[in-house]
Amino acid sequence: MSTPADDEPLDDPLDDSPDRPLDGPLARERSHLAASRSALRAMREDVEALDISDVTANWVNAAVLERQIEERIKALADLSDTPLFFGRLDYLHAPGAGPAAGAEEAHPQSAAAYQSLHVGRRHVHDADGDPMVVDWRAPVSQPFYRASKKDPMDVALRRRFGYTGGELTAYEDEHLSDPAEAPVTSRLLQQEIERPRVGPMRDIVATIQPEQDEIVRAGLGGTVCVQGGPGTGKTAVGLHRVAYLLYAHRERLARTGTLVIGPNRSFLHYIEQVLPALGELTVHQATVDDLVAHVAVRAADDPAAAVVKGDARMAEVLRRALYSHVGTPAEPVVVVRGSRRWRVPAYEVAELVRELLDRGIRYGAARDALPQRIAHAVLVQMERAGEAPDDRVQNAVARSTAVKAAVKAVWPAADPAKLVLRLLADAGFLAAHADGVLTEDEQKAILWVRPARSVKSAKWSPADAVLIDEAADLIERTPSLGHVVLDEAQDLSPMQYRAVGRRCTTGSATVLGDLAQGTTPWATRSWPEALAHLGKDGAVVEELTAGFRVPTDVIAYASRLLPHIAPGLAPVASIRENPGLFEVRTTGAGTADVVAACRELLRREGSVGLIAADARVPELADALTVAGVGHLGPGEETTQAARLTLVPASLAKGLEYDYVVLDEPRAVVDGEPDEGTGLRRLYVCLTRAVSGLIVTHATALPEQLTAA
Repeated sequence: MSTPADDEPLDDPLDDSPDRPLDGPLARERSHLAASRSALRAMREDVEALDISDVTANWVNAAVLERQIEERIKALADLSDTPLFFGRLDYLHAPGAGPAAGAEEAHPQSAAAYQSLHVGRRHVHDADGDPMVVDWRAPVSQPFYRASKKDPMDVALRRRFGYTGGELTAYEDEHLSDPAEAPVTSRLLQQEIERPRVGPMRDIVATIQPEQDEIVRAGLGGTVCVQGGPGTGKTAVGLHRVAYLLYAHRERLARTGTLVIGPNRSFLHYIEQVLPALGELTVHQATVDDLVAHVAVRAADDPAAAVVKGDARMAEVLRRALYSHVGTPAEPVVVVRGSRRWRVPAYEVAELVRELLDRGIRYGAARDALPQRIAHAVLVQMERAGEAPDDRVQNAVARSTAVKAAVKAVWPAADPAKLVLRLLADAGFLAAHADGVLTEDEQKAILWVRPARSVKSAKWSPADAVLIDEAADLIERTPSLGHVVLDEAQDLSPMQYRAVGRRCTTGSATVLGDLAQGTTPWATRSWPEALAHLGKDGAVVEELTAGFRVPTDVIAYASRLLPHIAPGLAPVASIRENPGLFEVRTTGAGTADVVAACRELLRREGSVGLIAADARVPELADALTVAGVGHLGPGEETTQAARLTLVPASLAKGLEYDYVVLDEPRAVVDGEPDEGTGLRRLYVCLTRAVSGLIVTHATALPEQLTAA
């Protein structure tokens, strides 16, 4: 790391003094930023001025084009408090133009124009089409993340910029091709990682590390699974991978679609601004419950029942139950055409049924094919009799009353919800199709004590909805997307993995999770096993172990739990130079001490989370209200005026706050069905802090935390 080439001293990111030089590199960079913003505004105005009245053939085309123009205008928005570029690359030689530089950068340029490139969140060009800011996803930008002293990738200088709001306040140079300059940790990079955060999650395009960039830029064709401990940036990596794939394969993904799946609505709300900030507006977000919402969920299973319903063996039980409806024809099919009667013997119909069953096609598709097979058998007889029937005759025979009646009797229509209802309500039906698959105790665990009379009156659980989704796919194929991102994947059951997997059977997936943070009774114990349930057993598993967001002292304390919850995982190694605030306090005044800790942290800059066992949340909410300390609930967006969020432990996963007060660790553990799950929940809660953690407790801490 060194000063700029003209010996201007490194600017302090926090120095706004009037003595700052008015010319030199910083002033020139500010001028380039202003010019880039003007160019982006001109790009947006060009789109706004488009007249489509003479290029649309009808109102449908006009509506589609108008929507595309609106989306383009939104994508070109200039967020005043978001830096338009965050870095610069000075190449020793001009990178090649054309496709290798990215779709939007493919303009023939002189060598001089390409030797210095500003890297930002999106592409910006001037009136002549020359790039002023290069998209971070373009191949020519990759050395900003990958270049090093050992492999400078033809880069002479890498410059990082510091901002206060949207104002450029500092820069920092790294001369990669200078062997005399020793590598130094970037001060601006550290400050950006540690910068206090209020509001939803932000992008990390300015701080992506080489090991993260490799995952972000992995190809669309394969599935990638990322095992990452707290603070390693796995969620951000997954979202930036989506942005990269949309850049590199936009046409393909525009046809097939992209989906981000999160654990709950609070989490989705927290991450929802990341992709729009990168100019990507077409990615859908959902929870697994959203995907399988065939029925209204109004109940919850006990853990024993949920574990059985979530077991992959239930897929075989459902398959057996569904195909048990296929019968053996007892009578011939007789079709009347004019004065003639055509007879298809029962044994021949049975052969057609067996042939369809042997092909293994879906229940509904096979049922749709059977009338045509029977009709074809009739046409063969007609041709032998000297007639010359065509396709219209075959279709008419397939729609005839006799054929319809035969198909209804042999291969009746099936309703997925009714099928699951019968399995859960009828002990005999379940026993017949779970024989050799589920034990008697497992069958008893999932049978309803009070069987429902109808689909509408049934009190379905989340696990029941997943079973219905499996049955629906056995009947009709679930449409597949081009790419699916599955976050907090370690908490899914095998049947939930299958539900997600059928949404990307012809596409790829990015699977994100941490085995140590599994907090369901059916939590994933092995990524290869989970990926097999997802239908992606050939996926590459990458592990992120460098911690960027959690302070050293905090992650070291939380890692005391790892030998008890995930013995095979390596602890996260924090790269933060600042150890962070960390205290464990024994409280004597109950909630008053907890409120006092919140007040103390609110005097600092940034967001504050008060995390507690779900059962203690009402008491703490009352205490905060009585004390006059305003607070939000999970999913509500923090602002400078409202920076404290009261978070039930069950909803803490995936969220982060600058400072955290963790109330009563023992209560967090005891709030779960078993100690193992409770300790994993506690691990999640301990690792939500970015800058500091205060643990408050009146009862004894779990022994796993106190052991040296």
